[in-house]
Amino acid sequence: MSCLHKYWLKEFTKLFLIIQMIILVLFVFIDYLSRMDRFLNSSISLFEALWYVLLKVPYMFVQFTPAGILLAVIAVFGVMNRNNELTALKSSGISIYYLVRPALLVGIVLAVLMFVLGETLIPISMAKANYIRYNQMQTGTSRASVGRNDIWIKSGTKLVHINYFDPINHRVAGVTITTMGDGFKIIERMDAKKGTYKDGKWVFEGVIEQIYKPGDNDYDVKLIPVKAVKLNISLKDLGVVAKKSNEMSFFELKNYVKKVEAEGYDSTTYKVDMNGKIAFPFICIIMALTGAATGMRSFVKTNMPLGIAIGVVICFLYWIMYGFCLSMGYATILPPIIAAWVANLAFLCMGTIYLINSE
Repeated sequence: MSCLHKYWLKEFTKLFLIIQMIILVLFVFIDYLSRMDRFLNSSISLFEALWYVLLKVPYMFVQFTPAGILLAVIAVFGVMNRNNELTALKSSGISIYYLVRPALLVGIVLAVLMFVLGETLIPISMAKANYIRYNQMQTGTSRASVGRNDIWIKSGTKLVHINYFDPINHRVAGVTITTMGDGFKIIERMDAKKGTYKDGKWVFEGVIEQIYKPGDNDYDVKLIPVKAVKLNISLKDLGVVAKKSNEMSFFELKNYVKKVEAEGYDSTTYKVDMNGKIAFPFICIIMALTGAATGMRSFVKTNMPLGIAIGVVICFLYWIMYGFCLSMGYATILPPIIAAWVANLAFLCMGTIYLINSE
């Protein structure tokens, strides 16, 4: 590695760590204070509340890393531009694109780091954070226990098991509702193939209902095509499942998709999230290219804040497009792999053209 590359990497590392530290400290401060009323109304202490916020820091580090790369790369090239170092390189016969190499290296290394964190630390930390949020901080009567393959929810005397929940279309499948009597005796059980949430009630289809008859010491079995049931369980209670992908690694999601499809359910939501596990880290490379192209522009030499502002706008536009494409994937308008990658491909093309046309 040349001295020039070492110098660039040293400056980048310093700025990147400063940017990430500032962003994460602000996140912890804002998230902690914004949830203070919920913390005070729950049974957890303020120290446990702080631990809940800190558990989300690895996940937020990954989310903020692309923006940190872009801003740090713009700042490094901007300072070199302002100090006429880029001009000196040109006059020495060294192409300024020579400095793009360490930027690409940084993008690749951080992309790998993001993926590794997503496979190791983040699933564990988010699982613990979600447990605190949906159990220890839960003030309602319904408590959710989320496993890797199914959901258990206790609502009064009823124990509800849901094999699959689609958070986008508000549908459930493979539902079993068990009503417990004295001595934990099962007095009623209802099995349903699928159900939807409408007007405050759950409407189930393909229902098999079993009601205990004390006199005969047997169960009366009924087959009901459609039945509306009022449960003290709302979509908000099941919203814990929407966070499930954050608790799972790529390979866990892959296995979960296979299980869901084998049981005949729609796995589109989880397929999109699975492809996103691979696609999102790739943006680090694109942001490194785009940051280099912006920092090399002549206007950054005299107006660094404008270059930083452009970087913020680029990040904002990427998030809008990425989120929009994922929504299109959840709605089955785009195939899952296209929904996860189309924003990256679009910004890669724009970033490459931007770099080629840089002055």
